[in-house]
Amino acid sequence: MDWSLVLVSQGIETTIAQPEKGAGWGLLVAPHDCEKALDAIRQYRIENRGWPWQQQVFKPGFLFDWGSLAWVILLVFFFWLSTRLDLHSAGIMDSVRISHGQWWRLFTAIWLHADLAHLGSNATLGLVLLGLAMGRYGTGVGLLAGYLTGAGGNLAAWLVASEAHRSLGASGMVMGCLGLLAMQSFSLWKQTRHAAKYIYSGIFAGVMLFVLFGLAPGTDVMAHFGGFVSGLLLGAALIRMPGLTQSAAANLLSGLGFTLLVIVPWWLGLSARVNG
Repeated sequence: MDWSLVLVSQGIETTIAQPEKGAGWGLLVAPHDCEKALDAIRQYRIENRGWPWQQQVFKPGFLFDWGSLAWVILLVFFFWLSTRLDLHSAGIMDSVRISHGQWWRLFTAIWLHADLAHLGSNATLGLVLLGLAMGRYGTGVGLLAGYLTGAGGNLAAWLVASEAHRSLGASGMVMGCLGLLAMQSFSLWKQTRHAAKYIYSGIFAGVMLFVLFGLAPGTDVMAHFGGFVSGLLLGAALIRMPGLTQSAAANLLSGLGFTLLVIVPWWLGLSARVNG
């Protein structure tokens, strides 16, 4: 699947096919594109070696990026810091304050948790889903996309709030990563005769997991739903830009963007609390 996306990004038409039942899968290209296709795949393998934190899981083609562990460590750090400093008043998702211009709370609320149980549930599930999303879309691109889905979930909760609404936690981001993963099967569109089956299966599985984890009683269902839908939309955009997700420069810039979207909102939130 990854190699087919590489070829598509280079303007080479390809089809994923299984020559014989039970045999391995392969890529079919036009004879005049064969040498160019081999060169593109060879270059892709060279550029993507030396990423030891990405490992194949389940079966070839599915990557898990252990860089998601750094995100978990950052969650734990913010939780530890919140036990010593009053971060909640500066960063919690507060619909009233957001309406008055404090947009940064859409991001800062992701890093805050009510207790250890809340932190543990988001960290464990998020480690897996974010790791798979980063493996699929690229370390930096996947991380930034997941983070934006979390903000999208908080944005949805703010938009539908008819009265003062306060929430916190990374669950919207976790559900957003689920949405990103649910969309990955769309990359097979028009590449194999079984594409429709894989696409429907992927979306159905994503929806079922969302129902299981995102609609639990006592949770912020709208933030979960907004995060999931944000993941579907971002995933749909990213699978149409395979060259972006496989670019080292794009992943580096996305990682920088993620870093800025952690630092700047917190700087604004803490500054507003000191000045206000």
